[in-house]
Amino acid sequence: MNFASDNWAGAAPAVMSALTRHNTGFAPAYGTDPLTDSISQKFNEIFEREVAVFFVATGTAANSLALAAYGKPGGAIFCHQGSHIQVDECNCPEFMTGGGKLVSVPGGDGKFGAAALQEAMAAFPDGVVHHGQVASVSISQASESGTIYTLDEIASIKEVAIARSVPLHMDGARFANALATLRCSPADMTWKVGVDVLSFGATKNGCWCAEAVVFFDLDTARGFEYFRKRGGHLFSKSRFVAAQFDGYFENDNWLSTARYANAMASRLAEGIRELGGRTAWAVEANELFPILKRSQFEKLEAAGARLYEWTAKDLSENIAPAEDEVCLRMVTSFATTDADVGAFLKVLSETV
Repeated sequence: MNFASDNWAGAAPAVMSALTRHNTGFAPAYGTDPLTDSISQKFNEIFEREVAVFFVATGTAANSLALAAYGKPGGAIFCHQGSHIQVDECNCPEFMTGGGKLVSVPGGDGKFGAAALQEAMAAFPDGVVHHGQVASVSISQASESGTIYTLDEIASIKEVAIARSVPLHMDGARFANALATLRCSPADMTWKVGVDVLSFGATKNGCWCAEAVVFFDLDTARGFEYFRKRGGHLFSKSRFVAAQFDGYFENDNWLSTARYANAMASRLAEGIRELGGRTAWAVEANELFPILKRSQFEKLEAAGARLYEWTAKDLSENIAPAEDEVCLRMVTSFATTDADVGAFLKVLSETV
């Protein structure tokens, strides 16, 4: 019953098989091998246009280096107040951008809207040296609350970014999970609604360590290889990152694993609600945030469930945890089993 994080899961069978398959002979280093070239072409197919792809090891590196590509002196990067780059990346985006400032934008359900973004950006008027310069906007898809921006919401945020002549970055750590829910194409969820650069995450969805920075503006991508090298994320044996993506994309495994993880999260949420629990936010990807009695949480942990206690902010009175309740984060993955879900719900049912 391990629902602590999709990072706790191993690598998916297709990914491990691909790593073994490509672990033969010799290949040029530093991304000049044929497999890396073929995977770069695969990204072109997936996004229905030519893109510039750069492999990195972690999502933090992908986010920070992508934002660094658009850095400005005194640059302000606008993101949700609970976003990963704001809360969980040890100020790496600010470090990698050479002193850029992360500016929190408020919003419920883990997302912000166009109006809130516009108001936050108004505090940094163009041409006023005291306030720095607006540099970029970043959204998380899916959000840290497990919610998903609709295509219309992304497009409206892009309009605000265009008005201030700044790019839109997407932190796609759970990109496939969001894609599976929206049932649209990768192109629809990115460049067609105005995303300029994407942190394409695969590690949480079955890879070992495979992340990529994907530029939809090829001009901006020029020179990014130096950002990556200086940041310590140029792989010598790049073919093994490419191999992970090879297994990931083969037969649309990446979409199958995401759909499965989402389905497991939905099943858990439904079962919890049937037993009288509730979730802090809508369950739209592979994360859910149930609110249970603390006594229930303790019994679940004692039975072997692995969960995280979560600080639930900005919740209405009828949803927010009471004094004897706790908000938890549960994350499902390709490795979650029916038995895991059934066992969890069985223990929970015994506490009702």
